[in-house]
Amino acid sequence: MYPRLIVDLKKLKGNLDAVAEITKDRGNCSLMIVTKGLCAEKKLVEMIAAHEKVDFIADSRVKNIANFSAVAREKGKKTVLLRIPMHSEVSEVVKHVDLCFNSEMSTIRLLNSEAKRFGKVQDILMMIDLGDLREGFFFQNEELIMDAVAEIIEMDHINLYGIGVNLTCYGAIIPKKDNLSQLVEIGRRIEEKFNISLNMVSGGNSSSIYLIDKGELPEGINNLRLGESFLLGNDTAYETKLPNTVDDALILRAQIVELKEKPSLPIGEVGVDAFGEKPYYEDRGVMKRAIIAVGKQDTDLGSMTPCDERIEIMGGSSDHIILDMTGTGDDYQVGDLVDFTLGYGGMLKVATSPYVEKEFI
Repeated sequence: MYPRLIVDLKKLKGNLDAVAEITKDRGNCSLMIVTKGLCAEKKLVEMIAAHEKVDFIADSRVKNIANFSAVAREKGKKTVLLRIPMHSEVSEVVKHVDLCFNSEMSTIRLLNSEAKRFGKVQDILMMIDLGDLREGFFFQNEELIMDAVAEIIEMDHINLYGIGVNLTCYGAIIPKKDNLSQLVEIGRRIEEKFNISLNMVSGGNSSSIYLIDKGELPEGINNLRLGESFLLGNDTAYETKLPNTVDDALILRAQIVELKEKPSLPIGEVGVDAFGEKPYYEDRGVMKRAIIAVGKQDTDLGSMTPCDERIEIMGGSSDHIILDMTGTGDDYQVGDLVDFTLGYGGMLKVATSPYVEKEFI
């Protein structure tokens, strides 16, 4: 059945080898691999868990972690919850998560109470906001940070494992030596003030990996969290390809359901489309137009690239994508298949769509 997401595990293993070499061998950082891009599919997790250089397996959804925690722990990998916990899920966090990211004291207090009930000490990573304005204690309010640490280290069932930052994902702030050095300095001051040692200073995600080969990752950053860089081979700071990685380990394959010559301009008064947007059309004359049976409900059109360079994505609706096939001659017929590589947004939507089959090769 189609549409189908084809996942080449051999190519992903090659990407994982490449980012592990950069992160661990050249960057002297522990390696946290993020599985959310493919919804922590079982075969993907098994491949990651078997890799000797992976230290942590992370996801943003507790449900995904619950599904893979046994496999991860069997292979000696710690499980990590990236998204700060909801109050409603603290019980599941304590049950399945070894290390969770936190930025709210009320949640940390609940975790402490639940961990006590569970007979466990819960490791947490305290998130620091360096200006991207997503989660974290704001870096310019050092008094608030130190007050939080003072309370945390007095909790019997919480262990302050370290501190971390997220950059690029919301505010698109690029990790640099200057801003990551501020994270290192905050960690140093915490250690000095409270006479403790932090196990981890996590310097961000796939947007930080480029700093290693530039020699600009600050000393003191000892962990990176990588998802897109191993799934798609990207440095997400500047959207460049990482050495020895490929971008075609994930292929979306869809089937042509209509193939006809039609005008390039719709006929009649133009209103708004099914998503409330008013489209713009360019007059290209008569075109060979194909419809494939996948749409905006399943993928992100702006995050798909046809593997056949003669094909262009024109637009789509919830269930259909329109392709310009004019340059392909007679090479395609109704029922034929069209392949696409995916960007991050397309990957996420395709992986979570129940209408897209998944095949691991």
